[in-house]
Formats: sequence, C-alpha cells, structure tokens
Amino acid sequence: MAAIAIAGAGLAGRLLAWALARAGHRVEVFDASPGPAHAFDAQGAAAFSAAGMLSPLAEQEQGGAAIAALGWRSLALWPGIVAALPLPVPLQANGSLLLAHRADLGAAQRALMRMPGAEPLDAQALRAREPMLAPGLRGWLLPREGLISPLAAMTALQAGAADVRWHWARPVDQVLPGEFHFADGGHWRGDWAIDARGLGARPPLPLRGVRGEIVTLSLPGHGLRHPARLLHPRHRVYLVPRSGEELVVGASEIESEDRSPMSLRSAVELMAAAQSVLPALSEARIVRLDRHLRPALPDNLPFTHHEPGLLRLNGLYRHGWLLAPALVERLLGEAGLATLGALIGERVPATDSLETFP
Repeated sequence: MAAIAIAGAGLAGRLLAWALARAGHRVEVFDASPGPAHAFDAQGAAAFSAAGMLSPLAEQEQGGAAIAALGWRSLALWPGIVAALPLPVPLQANGSLLLAHRADLGAAQRALMRMPGAEPLDAQALRAREPMLAPGLRGWLLPREGLISPLAAMTALQAGAADVRWHWARPVDQVLPGEFHFADGGHWRGDWAIDARGLGARPPLPLRGVRGEIVTLSLPGHGLRHPARLLHPRHRVYLVPRSGEELVVGASEIESEDRSPMSLRSAVELMAAAQSVLPALSEARIVRLDRHLRPALPDNLPFTHHEPGLLRLNGLYRHGWLLAPALVERLLGEAGLATLGALIGERVPATDSLETFP
C-alpha cells in the first residue's frame, strides 16, 4: 500500500483517486477550489462544464485513430466504473447522430471521409430514430457512441472515494517525485505524487486554454433521444439530452482563453443552430449559460508521464470524458499501482444499449 497524493480534483484527479483508493492505497487530493461542487464561474474543474459525449468516431475526424482507440477503450470501461459507484450516473451507448442541412452537405461529406463507420440514414430511418427533428435534415448514425452525465459522475466519483482525504482551497505550486510544494509554503512527502492540475500545471507544460460554451435548456417532452452534432462549415454545435426535460447545447472548440460570460452573439448563434435542428426548442427555457477552458497542448493530444514516484496526466483538450478512463488505466498500469479493468471486473455490456435517459 502506497502513500499517494494527487494535485487536481477534476475528472482525471477524481478518477485516479477513486481507482487508487479502490486498489487499497492511501490517497490524498489537493485542489485550489473552495469545495467539491461547481459554481459555473469558469473556475475549478472544466469537466463540470461539458456535455459528456462519448464519441470516438466523431472525434476521429480531427483527433485521428489514436484518439478513437482510446475512446473505444473508455467506452468499454465506463459501464463498469458507473456500476461500482455508490450514486446513480446516467450513461447510454445507443449511438449518436451527425446532422447537416442540405446547404452544408459539402462540408459534411468532407468531415465524413474521416469518420469511417458512419452509417447514412434515409429520411424515414432518421425520423424513426428522432421524430422531433426538423424535416429536410440529412443524418448519419455513429453506432455505439453515447454519453455520460458529467455532474452526476463527478459527484459519484468523489462519493465513491470515501477513504480519500480531500483538501480544498489548497493549491499545489510544484509537483516533484513523491513530493508536493504548496502555494502557502507547506509541503507533502510520500511514495507517489500525481499531477492532474489541468491549466494549473503551466509552466512547465506548454498548455493553452480552449474555450467551450454550453447552454442548458429546459423543455419537458423535448423528445431528443440521441446526442447529435450539427455539421456546419463554421460551427460544430452539439445537442445532448440530459433527461426527458433538460438538454444542453454547446460548441466544443473556441481558440480563446477568455473566461468572461457568454456573449449575446454566441448565445444567439448556438440556440439558433439548435432550433434549426429541433424546432420545439423555440419554447425552451434557458436554465444556464456556461463556459470554461479546457487544457490543451500544441498538438491537441493528451500527455502522460511516468517516472519513479511521479505521474502526470494532462492536455485532455475537449476529450476529457472520452479519454480519461483509458488514460488512467494506462498510467496506473505502467506504474504498477492498479489495474483498472480488474478493479471493475471488466463489465462490458452484451449489447450497445446501456442505461438510458428517461
């Protein structure tokens, strides 16, 4: 049993803490946030301000085959992780949709060339899957893709790590092998130090923040069954059902480190694009306008590092929920600290239909 400290209580930090505690290690987590809940103020963990889409095929368009392979591994791990948590976490893997208006078919076809496995749907098949969509849309099914509820999962991961000591409002200034130095001048020493601070890890990592914006809407009976991406020459807008009443609309990649509230223009563009796909949204009520910065490296690929006494995980970009389980599995396996698949009994579902949203 090792004494392990983790810097950062975002998705990676919580997943690492949960897995290491489950493997029997003594774990402490240090984070600059005042507490475990999210304030939706563009501070703290970016994982709270995410749609939770699990889309290896869609992300292969820009991330390539390596991102897709990690995503499929995470999709195999998430059901077992969720089943082992003490609180319910909505999860589904019934496929996602790519959608395009007729005027944007050229841009859609270029994107689809980099998404092998996308299945075209004729008008009847698309309507059978999503009766509430606007007529005239073209659609493609990305089989076995899905989504997870970020808010529920972040809460459940912490609750599942009951033996972990959580230190809030304790920013870590430097991470060394087996050692933390804190901004207040204190220090921690043990067997392993893990750096999962996101943008807090710069320097020395050459990280940048990529802004993501998300609108939470309330519309009882909205009828959306699948997560969907609208293929557009300028925007990649997604619509994700969170429940039978709530859904989110967002854009996942804006090259800016601006943490200020969402602009009127952004909000109007996002909601207009969403309404063009789902006309019933004209009667939706705005619950929240949110934004955050996702940590990314120059190549937009995740970064892992392993040396005796020290692990680093960062640069998950817009792929946090898609990649975290596979990267945590790899890193802990390389260090010999835990085997994530064994911890969850490799619970892979027999079909592509997991627990679905109501």
